[in-house]
Amino acid sequence: MRRALFIAFVFTLGALVAGCGEQGVSSGATVAVYVSGESLCEGARQELSGSNERAGSFRVRMICLDDPGTLASTGANARRATEDSTTVGYITAPSPPLTSFSRSILDAAGIAQLANRSGQASMATLLEAIRRADNPASLRESVYSVLG
Repeated sequence: MRRALFIAFVFTLGALVAGCGEQGVSSGATVAVYVSGESLCEGARQELSGSNERAGSFRVRMICLDDPGTLASTGANARRATEDSTTVGYITAPSPPLTSFSRSILDAAGIAQLANRSGQASMATLLEAIRRADNPASLRESVYSVLG
């Protein structure tokens, strides 16, 4: 238990140091969505391709990550997303202990997490949140706020 808490602290600290701030996103810029787990990537890829890889005036790039199975791999995936200053969303499968762990890392960086069994539905929700974001000067924060 102490080891898991220590790992969570280290990953959260890393998230606070790397990738927290966003300087603003200009119209036409490319933003990133991370998808944790190959099982979700195919559906997310289909949804993104159906939107011509765009959400409003933004181009959306998807990065597929390996399936998380442990707290360490879950933390590494979430931390990777926080280290990318263009990240506006993170999609993962619902697994209460793992999702809770990644959420603490992503919340510290202000990145919205969608935990769903459907990559396609999650990507559709995220693309809509990007379209509805009302503050391109802080798109990450605005998407996080839209998805509450």
